[in-house]
Amino acid sequence: MAKDVKPRVKVPGTAAAGEVVSIKTLISHQMESGQRKDKDGNLIPRSIINRFTCDFNGMNVIDVALDPAISTNPYFEFAARVDASGEFKFTWYDDDGSIYEDAKSITVS
Repeated sequence: MAKDVKPRVKVPGTAAAGEVVSIKTLISHQMESGQRKDKDGNLIPRSIINRFTCDFNGMNVIDVALDPAISTNPYFEFAARVDASGEFKFTWYDDDGSIYEDAKSITVS
């Protein structure tokens, strides 16, 4: 598991029914390639975020497959139409098997 991994998401707290809202996500992650060596000459194990998903009330909004060339601390911004109040669930998948999650609620009026 990568150290000091911190997902951050920004979702508006409220929206009108049918409104398209902007969602922003960033995960603090070093994205270790597996090709660098530590101070003792040992290879540092590969640890790369390889997939990001976002679901709203159980329905998929976005599913992104990431390649090893993705930068450190990957940032995503995307739009989603909300018709009802609910919860966005964000999931990042790491090559090492780790899963990082966050969730944010939105109220539709």
